[in-house]
Amino acid sequence: MNIKSNITKLHYSNEKNFLYNILWLPSLLYGFIVNFRNFLFDKGILKSYSVNANVVSVGNLTTGGVGKTPLVAEIAKYYISKHEVTAVISRGYGGKLSSKNVNLISDGDKIFYDAKMAGDEPYWYAENIKGLIVITCSSRVKAAEFAIEKFDVKNIILDDAFQHRKINRNLNICVIDSEKRFGNEKILPQGPLRESMNNLKRADKIVIISKGSKNYNKVLEFANEMNAIVCDAAPCEVYNIKTGTHLADNETITAICAIGQPEQFFKFLYPRFNIKRKIVFDDHHMYTKHDIENINMPIITTEKDAVKLKDLGADNIYALKLRLNVNCKELLND
Repeated sequence: MNIKSNITKLHYSNEKNFLYNILWLPSLLYGFIVNFRNFLFDKGILKSYSVNANVVSVGNLTTGGVGKTPLVAEIAKYYISKHEVTAVISRGYGGKLSSKNVNLISDGDKIFYDAKMAGDEPYWYAENIKGLIVITCSSRVKAAEFAIEKFDVKNIILDDAFQHRKINRNLNICVIDSEKRFGNEKILPQGPLRESMNNLKRADKIVIISKGSKNYNKVLEFANEMNAIVCDAAPCEVYNIKTGTHLADNETITAICAIGQPEQFFKFLYPRFNIKRKIVFDDHHMYTKHDIENINMPIITTEKDAVKLKDLGADNIYALKLRLNVNCKELLND
């Protein structure tokens, strides 16, 4: 287990070992910087800018996957179903394109970059949501102005932007995982929090993603405490990424992923499939043929990982599709 895995394990446990203790000071310094930056925004010393579009931000307080991507997708599909020009803006983390530039990944019709260049999440949006404009840039303001000027965009969805306060938003959504929640409730790197929990007050809506929790009543109790909306994420079909054919249940498989919270992915697969081997890579890992060579059984991965694996030429790769049950009309106050 590498240092990153050890830190992630520490974030979601009550263990206070040597590593926990030595991360106390870096966590204190990081927390001070984040709190001071928030103070400057709160007092108007650092400015936030408005753009001429409806802006919805979807983000979270913690590191790792909590369910932002499927929620962003459902919101985008909702606006597009109303025939409203919509763009998703992402930082493009993990992609090779410079985040300093405004990068047009898709104009809603044509995709201009592959997953390695664009990043896995922006490419997944572009490939799976017809009619969606996808842009990457570290400056959400600059990207939003580009989208409005070039495409006359009506709706802009900011992917993973809860901490990005330079752009004003009409709706600020914070997403929480029903099981992981806030981990040990410590600030990075001692815990998984990007900022302190009292900053949840910036959220207009809190969404709890319930991923097949065995005790759903506890999820509802937590949601009531947080004054939050619960959205259920559930696995549905498992399909071949080249042919689209479905994989039958009870097959013996290898499960591969490179996501923030891999344990949940494995829970979705078991006991539906016989998992002979689990392979976990760092979040946003860019796959090579070496990663999957000599695996002769079916390989199941996430849809986010599938966009990076499809160009490797293998015939035995399947993606698990998740269904998110969310009432976008209610969520968006539309």
